[in-house]
Amino acid sequence: MSSRRRTTLRAVAAATVVIALAAGCSNANSGANKNGGGSATGVLTLGKPDGPQTNNSNPFLNTSAGATLGYRYMIYEPLAMTNMIKPTDKADPWLATDWEWEANFTKVTFTLDARAKWADGKPLTAADVEYTFNLLKKHPALNGNGIPFDGIAVEDGKVVLTFKESQFVNQNKIIQTFIVPKHIWEKVENPETWPNRTPVGSGPYKLKTFTPQTTTLIATPSYWNGKTKVKELRYTAYNDNSAATTALATGKVEWSFVFMPNHKQLFIDKDPKNHKLWFPSGLGIHGLWFNTARKPFDNPALRKAMAMVVDRKAIHIQAQATLYPEITNPTGIPLPAGEPFLAPEYQGANTKPDVAGAKKLLDEAGFKLSGGVLKDPSGKPVTLTFTDPAGWNDYITGLAIIKDNIKQLGIEAKVKTQTAEAWGVDVANGNFDATLHWTNSGATPYDMYQNVMDGALLQPIGKSSQLGNFGRFKNDEATTALKEYANAKDEGTRTKALHTVQKIFVEQAPMIPTAAAPIGAEYSTKNWIGWPTEANPYAPPQHTQPSALEIVLNLTPSK
Repeated sequence: MSSRRRTTLRAVAAATVVIALAAGCSNANSGANKNGGGSATGVLTLGKPDGPQTNNSNPFLNTSAGATLGYRYMIYEPLAMTNMIKPTDKADPWLATDWEWEANFTKVTFTLDARAKWADGKPLTAADVEYTFNLLKKHPALNGNGIPFDGIAVEDGKVVLTFKESQFVNQNKIIQTFIVPKHIWEKVENPETWPNRTPVGSGPYKLKTFTPQTTTLIATPSYWNGKTKVKELRYTAYNDNSAATTALATGKVEWSFVFMPNHKQLFIDKDPKNHKLWFPSGLGIHGLWFNTARKPFDNPALRKAMAMVVDRKAIHIQAQATLYPEITNPTGIPLPAGEPFLAPEYQGANTKPDVAGAKKLLDEAGFKLSGGVLKDPSGKPVTLTFTDPAGWNDYITGLAIIKDNIKQLGIEAKVKTQTAEAWGVDVANGNFDATLHWTNSGATPYDMYQNVMDGALLQPIGKSSQLGNFGRFKNDEATTALKEYANAKDEGTRTKALHTVQKIFVEQAPMIPTAAAPIGAEYSTKNWIGWPTEANPYAPPQHTQPSALEIVLNLTPSK
């Protein structure tokens, strides 16, 4: 697997983005010196294994080069900056100096920073913010988070948003919205398809040059929020993980996130003093999704028994090379980020395999083990096919481990690989038995659970489900609890609803959590220091996250 996005709202449509493309990139980074960037020249080099890009800097299109490479965060800024690895922390003011929620999260008022201005020198005003939110309301294709905007107005120089339902679960998504200049975007005929090839934002950088292989940004001298030490950013699109890993190892790239099975040998040992990596998690996970609309996977006892025998430690070590944080709690909630949300009954619980307990559960549910073959209550042998894209080695290795684990129960499985495009279509349409896939992530575990269990997202087999619930999980109690959590007027009601969701997830096992979704990166301290670390976790280190801007602004020359 190369660098997969974690927001499933766009994951199916964009599945092919993360697969290396066939075209070559022999000219990649041709404008850089042999050792990449360097603090002496003020250049920071970044790279990703996503293949050649198309010139598109529309910040709202999640398949654009700006999104894939991550440079949209250097050009466009949010109202506030959140920290995904410390989801309960208050966001930092950015374009907004203050924001106030009221009326059960159905109204928010933003006070803007009077200093803010666009890269072309024009002031950034409440009219720009009002225009941006109206743009998203009018064009669902740009509204990637599906925010249900209602009223949008400017009152006494402040921007006021109102909603018909509580936006407690969408708070961070709303305050992180990119703001775009009205004086430019109001002239665009179709913003849903506009490539925005000369982007103008309020951020500290502007686009200098674009090629399919390398995109270069330069610092804006008039940046409203201070001066930047990094004067130039060079983003290179490599064909595959191997090429990106080599670039990191040789110093041509100083910042990336690439899956490396042997990261110590391939990267760290090449420069032990300067080569670093850190892969923290937020509140999203990877896991084995069941198609609960297919027999016998509609039986929760079968799903739970399989969950009870999966060896997460082996997956953590063998499939993910210890890069992805291990899942240790049966609720799937990553720790320590999710510790405050755990229901009392699951505090201290673990995911240690329990083959004897799984066999007992199956026997009580009417499954019979005969001659080493598990048969369902109707007498049919239990078999299944695992599917995932070819080349996503961490997933394929994980499936091989799970295949061996469930064989202890008498379940025979085979692994089928597909192209990412075909797999994405099959997952969306419910054409699978079981597949490793990621979930959404947010400020609370709600996003993760809602993505997997919400009946409001349920589609029949054959009808594409782009927003989640790919496993067609139907449980009215879970759907009700998720809605209660989102609309609760007090913390007690919210907590009770989340505890209900956790219990259903553990007992019904609509998916088997296998790893926390990392928000990690590899980086070098040879030329630049000030990176986030486990000791100083001011931001997740991944450069395709909104807080990448905060990281760049925090970097200083190492010499």
